[in-house]
Amino acid sequence: MLKLAGVILNAAGVAALWFGGVPYTEKQKVVDLGPVNIEAKMEKRIEIPQPVGAGAVAVGTVLLLLPAGRRKS
Repeated sequence: MLKLAGVILNAAGVAALWFGGVPYTEKQKVVDLGPVNIEAKMEKRIEIPQPVGAGAVAVGTVLLLLPAGRRKS
């Protein structure tokens, strides 16, 4: 289970470092005159700081390098 978490954290951290953020589109009303509505699509971006991406890669690597625990029989 820790190995899977390590792989996911590594992938998310590399993606955060590579892309730097998550783009999204937001609709916003510009004009509202009775039956006439005008909307505009605004492209925005959620920035992910580089230390957060690097931290995710570091924690994911540590999880991948941990030895597997002993299972009780």
